[in-house]
Amino acid sequence: METTASELRELGRDLVAASYLKGDFVLRSGKRSNRYFDKFLFETDPALLRRLGRHLAQLIPPQTQRLAAPELGAVLLGGAVSMETGLPLVLVRKEPKGYGTSKQIEGRFEPGERITVVEDVVTTGGDSLRSAQVLRDAGVAVIHLVVVLDRGEGGEENIRAADIPYTPLFRIADLELD
Repeated sequence: METTASELRELGRDLVAASYLKGDFVLRSGKRSNRYFDKFLFETDPALLRRLGRHLAQLIPPQTQRLAAPELGAVLLGGAVSMETGLPLVLVRKEPKGYGTSKQIEGRFEPGERITVVEDVVTTGGDSLRSAQVLRDAGVAVIHLVVVLDRGEGGEENIRAADIPYTPLFRIADLELD
């Protein structure tokens, strides 16, 4: 099902209503910001998560063989997109776990597979690039990165500089913020 402009505008409004906070925040990048999107507020709302999964699924390139989602923030999104597309999913840990299998990538994959990474919010892109490098080091081809929200603070440029095609569902400039 193709997304209409009005559906996307409505989703953007609902995303803002659910997760946009004003105040004084330190971002993962270490930067301070007076605005913050709490990804857990939009990812733990089942109706919003379902809609985000459906819309993100439309951004997945057809040659994708598997999805990847970095822990912890993008795991639910990756699951929603996986269920929407039928594509299998791997999870990328920040660090290899120190017990059991000691894996940094959870789930089945084969070297050479074409993987699209699903992300939540990108600021500078550092965490996305770290996850992409873990996947590349494991021998898979990271062919695309899709994200719910690009904050417009250099992430897109950094991700493209790493030779990863990039598509945000929303850029901060697309959203109606008060």
